[in-house]
Amino acid sequence: MATAIGAMTHTEEDYGLWSWLTTVDHKRIGAVYTVAGFLFFLVGGLEAVAVRTQLAVPNGTVLDAESYNQFFTMHALTMIFLAIMPMGAGFFNYFIPLQIGARDVAFPRLNALSLWIFLGGGLLLNSSFFLGGAPNGGWFGYAPLSSIEYAKTSGMTFYVVGLLTLGVSTLIASLNFAVTIINMRAPGMSMMRLPVFIWMVLVVAFLLILSLPVLTVGLLQLYFDRVWGTSFFSPATGGDPILWQHIFWIFGHPEVYVLILPSMGIVSEVLPVMSKKPLFGYSAIVFAGAAIGVLGFGVWAHHMFTTGLGPVPQVVFSASTMAIGIPTGIKIFNWLGTMYGGNIRFVTATYFSVAFIAMFTIGGISGVMHASPPVDGHHQDSYFVVAHLHYVLFGGAIMGIFSGLFYWFPKMSGRMLDEGLGKITFWLMFVGMNLTFFPMHFLGLAGMPRRIYRYDADLGWETWNMVATLGSYTIALSVFIFLINVIKTMRKDKDAGDDPWGGATLEWATSSPPPAHDFDVIPEVRDRDPLWHDRDHGIARAAVPEHNHIHMPPPSYFPLIVALGALLLAVGSMTHLSVLGLGVVICIYGVWGWALEPTD
Repeated sequence: MATAIGAMTHTEEDYGLWSWLTTVDHKRIGAVYTVAGFLFFLVGGLEAVAVRTQLAVPNGTVLDAESYNQFFTMHALTMIFLAIMPMGAGFFNYFIPLQIGARDVAFPRLNALSLWIFLGGGLLLNSSFFLGGAPNGGWFGYAPLSSIEYAKTSGMTFYVVGLLTLGVSTLIASLNFAVTIINMRAPGMSMMRLPVFIWMVLVVAFLLILSLPVLTVGLLQLYFDRVWGTSFFSPATGGDPILWQHIFWIFGHPEVYVLILPSMGIVSEVLPVMSKKPLFGYSAIVFAGAAIGVLGFGVWAHHMFTTGLGPVPQVVFSASTMAIGIPTGIKIFNWLGTMYGGNIRFVTATYFSVAFIAMFTIGGISGVMHASPPVDGHHQDSYFVVAHLHYVLFGGAIMGIFSGLFYWFPKMSGRMLDEGLGKITFWLMFVGMNLTFFPMHFLGLAGMPRRIYRYDADLGWETWNMVATLGSYTIALSVFIFLINVIKTMRKDKDAGDDPWGGATLEWATSSPPPAHDFDVIPEVRDRDPLWHDRDHGIARAAVPEHNHIHMPPPSYFPLIVALGALLLAVGSMTHLSVLGLGVVICIYGVWGWALEPTD
């Protein structure tokens, strides 16, 4: 791993394994997040291909019912919590300090801690396949199907403990990012001069800070129900399964925007540079992103229109769901306005950004449809909802992430990805995505329920299921070609230069890849597009002062020790008090050493 990711950081650094285990450099941490997230993306993709293969023909025999439940549950958990979020976190870690003109995040060792806890949580969740069975109750773990009466294996306990562990990592990172953006901006970089990507990160950070504690409470209650015999969600003993739905979706719907807002930020960086003109309506896009964050907390119950909430909640949440489409529409019109009249450079990053707009618009329109309780009732738990979700999360979030990969890969590695292979990757992914998920609208309207593991031949679903399965194979081929592109690119000499796209933001003002200290001299910001402003006004960069000593935080192995203790705490909560006690001891030792560790 060290050799593969090493080229994504400065060439003068030590690439030994120990240097990676003890690193607190935000760029190395970002690179590991990105690579780990992509590896989990491959795992989640294989799970999806297995599910689609099972459904390709009537009465499929690839997976039995229990395996199918585990595969579709883990596919969703992997893609949401272990792939899309971490790949976004990789961009956050790598580019927040670079784009705001800082040398690192506010708390570098906390940054490393969040990485190692994430990796531990991801491995713990996936180890469930080999330790009695993976989670099998869907990614939202509805009660009472998640209770011990209906899920007797340890899978849903892995679900609870795994998500709690990943939540700790995410909360640490979110607080770190928010403090960094608010307190560590370069001179002259006011809040309304921040890149839109940074604004979207800030909104995401606050969404997570405010919503994760709610999910944590629900997961702890579910843990108590499963392990200690309480009855928070058991109706037989006075509990309420609808309570779990409220708790989960108060987190779960902001989580949708946690997944999509980073890609909105990426598109807002790519399109102006590739159109060679400033972003149209910067303030409108910023405030629309903030409005999405606020309104995202007021729409959760549209997931529950069929639970018997009554007419008043249905009217309220129907209206709020329609309202959240307004700031989304503002963003779409501003992206189109940015391209209008521009000298557009149609490279692979542009293709993915334009596809993001088109596919996310389709997903958004079907989402607004579900603001109507009668329509939602008809589509509930059908493949129409699966189609809607994937147009938002694949057509939106994944397309945006791939745009960011092609756009920022030169900065991270110093090398340009092959454009020919990049365009083949795009067209295969674009065609495959639509072949896979658009037919699911028809299947849903034809009555096919989601999570069904086999179906009879006389229901009329076999044609569109075969088309969807062939589409999933096409997506897999596109990802394989992308991997070939990356391997081919990393084997050649650096050819990108510091600013191959003619970028407008500060990450393009330093070398590719950047040095450990990011900037020789902290830049002064005079405009929303600082590099374009300085270029147009003939302002040269400040010279490097002689004998300039830049203090950077030293490596530390204590975050790794604390993360190991946290992982043992998680394992101990499912196994034995002795493991739990060992985890407590290791955590105490790690925190004690962390507090006394010299910072020079």
